[in-house]
Amino acid sequence: MKLLIAIVNNDDAYRVNTNLIKMGFVATKIASTGGFLMNGNSTFLIGIKDEDVEQVTDIIAHYSKKRVVPTPTDPVYNPASAGALPAEVTVGGAHIFVMDVESYKRV
Repeated sequence: MKLLIAIVNNDDAYRVNTNLIKMGFVATKIASTGGFLMNGNSTFLIGIKDEDVEQVTDIIAHYSKKRVVPTPTDPVYNPASAGALPAEVTVGGAHIFVMDVESYKRV
C-alpha cells in the first residue's frame, strides 16, 4: 500500500478531485498555502494499492496544468523594478510524493 500526497493549485483541485472520484479513488483534501506567490493550494492525501500509483499520478498530472501568470514586481524588495512590467511566474502543475505505508487500520 502507498500513501500519495499531492499538492495541487486550487484552480485545478476541483477537476483533480472529481476525476479521482470518477475513477474510484477517495482522497482527503486539505487547504494549504505556499510557493513563490503564496497562493492557495489543495493537498490531497490518497491511500492506494501499489499497482494504482501510475493511474493516480496520471490523473493528477492530466488535470494539474502549468500556466504562466503575470505578477507585479514589488519596489520595496527591488527598488530598480519600480514602474517595471510585471514579471511572469509559472504556476500550477503538481508536486506528488509517494510513500510506503507500513500499517493501515480503519477503526
